[in-house]
Amino acid sequence: MELAVALDHISFAYQDSLVLKDICLAVKSGEFIGMIGPNGGGKTTLLKLMMGFLKPSSGDISIFSEPPASSLQQISYVPQSLRFDKQFPISVMELVMGGRLSHLPWYGIFSKKDKEIALHALERVGLVDFQHRSFGNLSGGQAQRALIARALASEPQLLLLDEPTASVDAQAESDIYNILKGLQSQITIIMVTHNLRAAIELVERVICVQQTAISLKPQEVCEHFAFGLYHAPLINIKS
Repeated sequence: MELAVALDHISFAYQDSLVLKDICLAVKSGEFIGMIGPNGGGKTTLLKLMMGFLKPSSGDISIFSEPPASSLQQISYVPQSLRFDKQFPISVMELVMGGRLSHLPWYGIFSKKDKEIALHALERVGLVDFQHRSFGNLSGGQAQRALIARALASEPQLLLLDEPTASVDAQAESDIYNILKGLQSQITIIMVTHNLRAAIELVERVICVQQTAISLKPQEVCEHFAFGLYHAPLINIKS
């Protein structure tokens, strides 16, 4: 099976502060990965390296066998939340159409196909009826679903999410996880989360990032991780 992500002995430091050390990681195409770890452990930095926003201090990264800079059209990113002026006049549909910007032709006009793809993305997240509403008037959960729709509108092969449920209520969290479950196997998903208890039923593998990276099967993860406690040993030891 094709590898979506391959990290070969990756290290990264901000000036003299080592953030990631000698990480080797392979993610198969179509996998759903949950990424956990303490604050400051390097999770977001690792996502930025995959997107090519940062360059490793050492090691090599490939996305679908290409360098990150050559793979940007295959990657979409969903942040925790979008910080912007809520009075800015942008509709939900206009936000989602932003996911089609990288597909614009030289004359800079969206096609009928672009609009159909954006509408389909809204359908997938249950926001078709909100397409003309101001993005600034959405609830936290609705806003996150709109950001997922924008990411899907770019038709990515790799979807990266940085704690997509961090600032939403329990119902919105459930809605977002149901959306991601519906995407399973269709695209490769890497999701940073602190709520492992809720996500553990979705993911096929868990990557614990704490300067280094350890790959675990969901059933191997120590129960303490569900409460945000990161310690050694990292897995349950069965007698």
